[in-house]
Amino acid sequence: MTAPVTVKVSKRHQIALPSRARRALNIQPGDRLLVDIQDGLLILMPRPKDYVAHMAGLHKEIWTGVDTDRYMDEEREAWA
Repeated sequence: MTAPVTVKVSKRHQIALPSRARRALNIQPGDRLLVDIQDGLLILMPRPKDYVAHMAGLHKEIWTGVDTDRYMDEEREAWA
């Protein structure tokens, strides 16, 4: 882990991203960032260019060993 870098908030409430962070995350001019607050922390993350591609495969371990066709059939039967 690298040492934290300090940034200053301008009068217009703007900050400049340190070059180390821009290079590490490949942030280019015009890119958009997601801003989140979690447990008192301000988190900036690059907004995915393609949300579908970004989300593909997330939490696939949940379905390990599950017959998905059978699961879907049971869910559909529960709706009726």
